[in-house]
Amino acid sequence: MFHLVPFDTDSNQYFDNRYFSIERKFSKDSDYSLFAGSFLNSQANRCMLLGVRKDWYQVNNRLVIKGVYSYAGEFFFDAFDDCGEGGVYRTSKENTGVAFAPYIYHAAQYNFNDHFGVEAGFILPLIFVMSVQWSF
Repeated sequence: MFHLVPFDTDSNQYFDNRYFSIERKFSKDSDYSLFAGSFLNSQANRCMLLGVRKDWYQVNNRLVIKGVYSYAGEFFFDAFDDCGEGGVYRTSKENTGVAFAPYIYHAAQYNFNDHFGVEAGFILPLIFVMSVQWSF
């Protein structure tokens, strides 16, 4: 992840976000899938990620344009208690009692084969993301 706006050299970015998720399609031919994961937010606090993925456009058998719509924030496990210690998560915790942020992510995913792919996209407002995917 790289924060384009607002640029902040103190943000936790690049490969320090330690993002990991597990994703499952609704069915073999479905454009939708559910996922759950974990990452370190911009303040380097561990957060939970729960969401839905939608494949919007299949360019060819290797390239897909997708959207991910998710909840990022605190969860009832102790590992995610510190998610609201800074940034937008802290603001939401002060206003609602729960530290969270809605993540809206759009990307292009290129699959080299059935098991390995790469993707690049943006989390709104302007966080650039690149990742590697392994499927089994």
